[in-house]
Amino acid sequence: MTRATTRALAQARRAWQLLHADAPAAGRIAEQALALALKNDDHPAEAWARLVRGYHRLNFGTLVEAADELRRARNRFDALGDRAGHILAEAGFARSLWRGGRYREAIDTVLPLRDEGLRVLRHAQRGVLLNTIAGCYSVIGDSERAFAYMYQALRDAGPAHGHGIDAVLHCNLSNELLQLGDFEEALRHVEQGRERAARMNNPFLRSVLLINRIICLTEMGRAAEALDDVRAVRDLPADAQGRGGNAKHFETLAIAALAAGDPTLGEELLALADALPGAGLPDERLERVIAQALLDHQRDRLGEALDTLATQRALAADDRVAGLSLRVRCQFFHCASVLHEARGDSAQALADLRQWQSLHLQQAQRASRARYQAAALQTELLRLQHRLEENDAQRRDSERAREALAAANSRLSRRVDEAQALHESLRQQATRDALTGLFNRRHLDDTLPALLAQARRAAEPLAIALIDLDHFKSVNDRFGHDVGDRLLEAFGRLLQRSLRAGDTACRYGGEEFCLLLPATGGLAAQRLVDQLLQRWRREAFELDGLTLQGLSFSAGVVDSDGPLLDPPAVLRAADQALLMAKQLGRNRVLATALPAAA
Repeated sequence: MTRATTRALAQARRAWQLLHADAPAAGRIAEQALALALKNDDHPAEAWARLVRGYHRLNFGTLVEAADELRRARNRFDALGDRAGHILAEAGFARSLWRGGRYREAIDTVLPLRDEGLRVLRHAQRGVLLNTIAGCYSVIGDSERAFAYMYQALRDAGPAHGHGIDAVLHCNLSNELLQLGDFEEALRHVEQGRERAARMNNPFLRSVLLINRIICLTEMGRAAEALDDVRAVRDLPADAQGRGGNAKHFETLAIAALAAGDPTLGEELLALADALPGAGLPDERLERVIAQALLDHQRDRLGEALDTLATQRALAADDRVAGLSLRVRCQFFHCASVLHEARGDSAQALADLRQWQSLHLQQAQRASRARYQAAALQTELLRLQHRLEENDAQRRDSERAREALAAANSRLSRRVDEAQALHESLRQQATRDALTGLFNRRHLDDTLPALLAQARRAAEPLAIALIDLDHFKSVNDRFGHDVGDRLLEAFGRLLQRSLRAGDTACRYGGEEFCLLLPATGGLAAQRLVDQLLQRWRREAFELDGLTLQGLSFSAGVVDSDGPLLDPPAVLRAADQALLMAKQLGRNRVLATALPAAA
């Protein structure tokens, strides 16, 4: 390979690293790298340069241009046998599909690549794949899976290795929380993302974060605080030095301006939205009619406002439309209720308000599933909804009905917050060890049978490791129980930062710990636990001028790839392996096969 082609590949890889941290520079460098690669017939450099160009065009070009570049990149990677490049190109192509409204095709494209991607990708590359899968689940309304993939991506691609993808993930987490109606938490992620993006040169990302902030403030009744942000986003140029040519969200900005009482600005933004080609995605179409109706209302054209809403009422009422969010549907029916009330049609206003309440209930239920399937909260929501309906039936005067609904909604919001806080507190108390923060023995007893059954259904192994800190009693005797507690806390932290997202770490009792490692055979689990042992040996603790280091543990590992044993038998087998490891001199990890079933 010549010196020129080596430089082209280095430029292309540099452009990939800058894709989120400095988007304009990434685009320029990718163009230079591609020109040099084509001149010197450098296929690896061409593949990486086209990959960057494809991702760059997702934000600053057209979806057709992006898809074409990503296909070319994928074909080059396939010819080179570069599986990491292939997966990243397919992930980008999936993004072009779901941005174009082809949601099922997108998830069918990227999901089969997940397991291989987790093996061959690292840090930011893995974060890009997981973030794409999360986006596919998000647009079809599966928030539970979307959150799981986003948080795993954030763990894999933090600030140290993520090259800016962590700021993107905070942005996407805020968007998902918006769909669930958790505006306070969404705003917190927006501010985290903005703090990170302030140290980057990615105007597109900053504009999306600002849009999410505008939505948060508008939904929280603080639209006036968002007016400066609305004008800032409006004024960004539609090129690689600004917000790009996609995802303009003029209708979202128009709603915020109108909610803040600025019809002139709202009308200007709505005109910009109407000037865009095509019908737009479902959310965009619905937001556009909401903005137009709000503008007509503020211009004393109430009849026209209601006629405008009527054109999209069937869309807003249809819960089967892919890509149509609960948040925007709620916004539609709230607007319809306000306008019908202004017209004096209390019956229709109340019907729309009930539809709005029903959609809010769906948001709460989806949030509950994403937060550990909080069944108690679901019951509380249903009971409060019934109480609200009983109150509605007793109201004959429209003004009293509105006051009753407002009061009931306020109580509902408080009770939801209380129920969520109580449920989370009880869950933590019931399943967490207070000292280490790990799961406790009760959680292990509840979880192990289900994991064993799942492993058998999937024909995959489940590894179980029992760990005992070596000579822990002597540490307590020599230094005191406070020092022993510090070691237990430190070991708990080591497990939390070292294990994979699907693994489970429990405090088994005293200085013993248990690890449940799904889809992991005995030898792989032995290697993983041995890596933990090496990290633990490198830990050092300062104690009144003395340094405690060189700590160790003994561990026994088994997996479920064998006879059908019950959880106690599996734990006994792991305990026997642990005992043998201690008898052999401690400071080791011993893997053993399960005994034959009786």
